[in-house]
Amino acid sequence: MIKKVLLVGNPNTGKSTIFNALTGKHQHTGNWSGKTVGNASGIMKYKNREFEITDLPGIYSLDPISEDEKQAVDCLKSGIAHLIVVVLDATCLERNLILASEITKLCTNVIVCVNLLDEAEKKGISVDIDKLGKMLKTKVIPTKARSGIGIRELKEEIYSYNKKCGCCCCSADCIYRNCVYSDQDIINNKDRKIDRILTSRIFGIPIMLLLLCCILWITIWGANYPSGILSHFFGRIEEFLLIYFEDSNILIRGLLIEGVFRTLSWVVSVMLPPMAIFFPLFTILEDLGYLPRIAFNMDHIFKKANAHSKMILSMCMGLGCNAAGVISTRIIESKKERLIAIITNNFMPCNGRFSSLIMLATVFISGGMLVSVKVALAVTAAILSGVLITFIVSYILSNTVLKGEQSSFVLELPPYRAPQPMAIIRRSIRERIVYVLFRAVAVAAPAGAVIWLLQNVSYNDITLLAYIADFLDPFARLMGLDGYILTAFIIGMPANEIVIPIVLMCYTRSSGLIEFNSLSELGELLRANGWTYITAICTMIFSLNHFPCATSLLTIKKETGSMKWTVASFVIPTGVGIILCIAANCILKLL
Repeated sequence: MIKKVLLVGNPNTGKSTIFNALTGKHQHTGNWSGKTVGNASGIMKYKNREFEITDLPGIYSLDPISEDEKQAVDCLKSGIAHLIVVVLDATCLERNLILASEITKLCTNVIVCVNLLDEAEKKGISVDIDKLGKMLKTKVIPTKARSGIGIRELKEEIYSYNKKCGCCCCSADCIYRNCVYSDQDIINNKDRKIDRILTSRIFGIPIMLLLLCCILWITIWGANYPSGILSHFFGRIEEFLLIYFEDSNILIRGLLIEGVFRTLSWVVSVMLPPMAIFFPLFTILEDLGYLPRIAFNMDHIFKKANAHSKMILSMCMGLGCNAAGVISTRIIESKKERLIAIITNNFMPCNGRFSSLIMLATVFISGGMLVSVKVALAVTAAILSGVLITFIVSYILSNTVLKGEQSSFVLELPPYRAPQPMAIIRRSIRERIVYVLFRAVAVAAPAGAVIWLLQNVSYNDITLLAYIADFLDPFARLMGLDGYILTAFIIGMPANEIVIPIVLMCYTRSSGLIEFNSLSELGELLRANGWTYITAICTMIFSLNHFPCATSLLTIKKETGSMKWTVASFVIPTGVGIILCIAANCILKLL
């Protein structure tokens, strides 16, 4: 029988890093509290024995407030664990010891792991491990998990554990005063100096906007040439396949090559380069500990919108994937405010929509000097418009269907930590780029086949795709789009990543090999099919404000347990998008 071991502790103590070191798994790690919002389990194999290790969401005490804290406390009190490992942050033991003393009074199968000792040393903090173990009446293991120091000793203690710990009778304050020695002139001195600038009322928000704009500029500047190279590469492959299967069945040549393969090549060419640049840069900010500073800077604005400031963390997660953003709303204690965060999360562009926004902005921004800077500013403005819409919709919801008192906001600002380059590359590739690209490819393949069939199955000499596009065209024109664009959004509901590739495939009508060596040539294809800057702006607006993808909708249904709120999450952003597109189209045509 496999014995179960629970990892528990305050948020941002390095539990997930320890979990990965014990199990060899790749649980997402980040330098901000509330990152783990569900139980993560893995198997630790040591000396021919197996242990099931479970990483619980971070908690501050055994009195839960939010959903993720309740889940962790329920698991602790269930009595299913063979061993509970309490992970403490050596840099702030005074607070961490409160939870440790509570757990040792509740359970007898406890050992303590004091992590982040390397950071404590830099801040002039030393911990008397032996004395700490005596006062807690349990075994204490010192670790530096990021560098792997102490992990072997922790594994050995888990393997050999066979005795119950005593009940701690001392207060957390008493334990701290007797076991921790520190130089107050060093503690947090550097972090506080940095925070005076990054979280100041004058410089905080401008620096945040500048960083976002810089990240987008680097992404746009660096993505154009790789996109052209990949497009040329796949174009040569498609050309070879078309020649090789020239006399083959129409289904092989048409459905598989012009349908499936062409769509896949567009997805990879358009999406991969921006993702390969943007996600590592975003991960650097995450590892530095900057995300909670964004929440701190935006707190007063969220209060005015009657929304919870922790929404900014779920919104940042939504930049990677809206489904992940919905799950991360578990860190919000109030049910009302959590529903607001879930419904509005889709206003933040996920990675699938980022590529489309960058591509459209690049294609339709006029040339000249600093064109990449102009594009970065345009995409930044699009993201900020999503944030503004989030505030407006949150304010309306909180004053109508989701009325209630605003809850308090408690946020822990983590210490600044130097990013680990190889870890950033591995995590960006494995957890974001590969995941998103695989998901897009898995959806794009059948979508490409469907589009090809719709293009090549006719009735009265008119293709099925033309029937659908013509039916939607009058309403789409009112929105500043066309029937094919609106059709692409509907067919692309399984994944936002394939909307633009579907549009491109609709325009080519399987008329032969279409190759673009740069985004400028792609722009020529769009303009040839009637696109103007108004079409691009309205497409960007609807891309930012429309129904969530299928994965996000299923996640919303699971998280809310309500079809009503799932439908609301579909209808509200779609309605906002339609209204904004019609308004933008009318206004821009008058200019």
